[in-house]
Amino acid sequence: MKLVCSKSNLLNGVQIVSRAVPNKTTMSILECILIDASGSIITLTANDMDLGIETVIEGDILEKGIIALDAKIFLEIVRKLPDSLIRIESDSSFRTVITCEKAKFTIAGKSGEDFSYLPAVEKEDSIVIRQFSLKEMVRQTIFSISDNDSNKLMTGELFEINGDEMRLVSSDGHRISIRRLQLRESYAPRKVVVPGKTLNEVSKILSGGSDSDLVIYLTAKHMVFEFDNTVVVSRLIEGEYFSIDRMLSGDYETKVRINKRELLECIDRATLLTREGDRKPIVINISDEGMTLRIDSALGSMNEDIEIEKQGKDLMIGFNPKFLIDALRVIDDEEVDLYMVNPKAPCFIKNEEESYIYLILPVSLVANYSR
Repeated sequence: MKLVCSKSNLLNGVQIVSRAVPNKTTMSILECILIDASGSIITLTANDMDLGIETVIEGDILEKGIIALDAKIFLEIVRKLPDSLIRIESDSSFRTVITCEKAKFTIAGKSGEDFSYLPAVEKEDSIVIRQFSLKEMVRQTIFSISDNDSNKLMTGELFEINGDEMRLVSSDGHRISIRRLQLRESYAPRKVVVPGKTLNEVSKILSGGSDSDLVIYLTAKHMVFEFDNTVVVSRLIEGEYFSIDRMLSGDYETKVRINKRELLECIDRATLLTREGDRKPIVINISDEGMTLRIDSALGSMNEDIEIEKQGKDLMIGFNPKFLIDALRVIDDEEVDLYMVNPKAPCFIKNEEESYIYLILPVSLVANYSR
């Protein structure tokens, strides 16, 4: 194989597919990036058997061929080469020479025939959405997936299509994040659970252009994303996601409207008095006079008052401050509405259209302040 391409094209392609290279594997071939120049285009592929990414880059094929190169070494070499044309040559023993201006690297490759290509997925029904829309939806929900593999379903997000509405849902058992999007067309109902890793990596690759589309294909076991010159194929998480609709009650005893930035900055200041791993809640006291936030820890205490618009009953309730911060940081509205029933019931942060809903379970104040 012999090919020539610009550093910028090659680096961009290698960085894209490297997101599907596993950190640990017993199969050394999966630690590689496949360079396929056996046809008329140059294709880069990486695959960890759960997530596979393939992208096409521009370049000149001088001699057709295929080679698998160690992803980590290849990426670092390309990253540090001069900003010029890069030439890649491999021989029958998979010895690969990478040259750029006066720099020359010789590394050992592997047979491309041993590489696991992306699975062939039927592409019958497609769903078209804006890249920017998916990128934003993932940003506003991904933080509340679980990192505990004991419940595999919670390490993913519910991806649901119902007519002309798309919904993403994530939960770690202590909170729920929901984003809704109005689609341009209507589609048959679909409901699958997509690994959080997949959505995270796809959102990082997306250009996010407001005028750029991506196409999604769904099967019983796979989800395919196609955009720009890239294809991402992911296994789905099998199982039935827990029912969330019964938890989304519209009842409330206390409603608070508050400036989002003021609330976020106040909670952020309060966390200065907590160490990593601390479970000290932030206590919120709501009355006609306003909202008071308080935190007490081994490092000290903090009180702060914030002006609010209040409807309903007075209330004192406690939360894990991180959960509030995570939700508030991804909301773009200037003001937010908090809906609460009692100190033991979930708090809802949502807008009137319910295009976003964040459900956060409270912390028992008795348990925390009786120690």
